[in-house]
Amino acid sequence: MRILVVSDTHGHENNLERVLKKIRKPDHLIHCGDVEGHQKIIREMAGCPCTFVRGNNDFFTDLQISEIVEFGKYRIYVTHGHLHGVSWDNSEVLKEARENGCNVVMYGHTHVPVLQQAVSDDGITVLNPGSLAYPRQSGRKPSYAVMEIDRFGRAHYQINYLTRSGRISFWG
Repeated sequence: MRILVVSDTHGHENNLERVLKKIRKPDHLIHCGDVEGHQKIIREMAGCPCTFVRGNNDFFTDLQISEIVEFGKYRIYVTHGHLHGVSWDNSEVLKEARENGCNVVMYGHTHVPVLQQAVSDDGITVLNPGSLAYPRQSGRKPSYAVMEIDRFGRAHYQINYLTRSGRISFWG
């Protein structure tokens, strides 16, 4: 199973379209907020089930602040992160994930990709795909993440950039 994880597209889907052409069709798309009313467009582009959460720029929407999705043994807490102080640290979003029995947390808001692999079975993997529209990390490369669950039920995470250089991978 292949899950495409994106965030902070801010109504600009041109890079998402490039990603969808680059990778094979995902089984699920998770958008970690700031979709700015373009859920229907993204859902049609992706051609698969989608999970969206509300970001700080998602005004006048019925999207939830957080969602919990499950794939195999992975229970994922999805949020934008702006109400959890992710610009400073991950402690609040990790606390929320633990309280909801999740072993993966995915968030956006900072526009900076993050992948912190759990170091034990009871740890939580932290994933922020960065931003496809307005990246803020050094080099400002648009980024997205892929969570792939192999035939043994084990998750593999990868942050990818829309340039030729750079890829971060972890096996979980």
